Amino acid sequence: MFLHVTGITYLEDYKLRIEFSDGVAKDVDLKDALYGEMFEPLKDIELFKQVVVNSETNTIEWPNGADFAPEFLYEIGKKVKKKFETLKSQIK
Repeated sequence: MFLHVTGITYLEDYKLRIEFSDGVAKDVDLKDALYGEMFEPLKDIELFKQVVVNSETNTIEWPNGADFAPEFLYEIGKKVKKKFETLKSQIK
């Protein structure tokens, strides 16, 4: 199964809440990942806030073309909610 980013919410500083195709949402802090030629500009918080989900690549992306693999984001993120199916089964 390929993992895709399906939604994103800016939280604060360099933190994002990212929703994945498996129904899991994770809070991801990218502060320590913003190094190198493509990512240095994202230290400008106003540019960082311009993050979007690219529907062609199925991950997050910024206007300068910087992006992160969904698998990397999933790995470093902290889970904030369970899968929809799990929640649904707990309601019954």
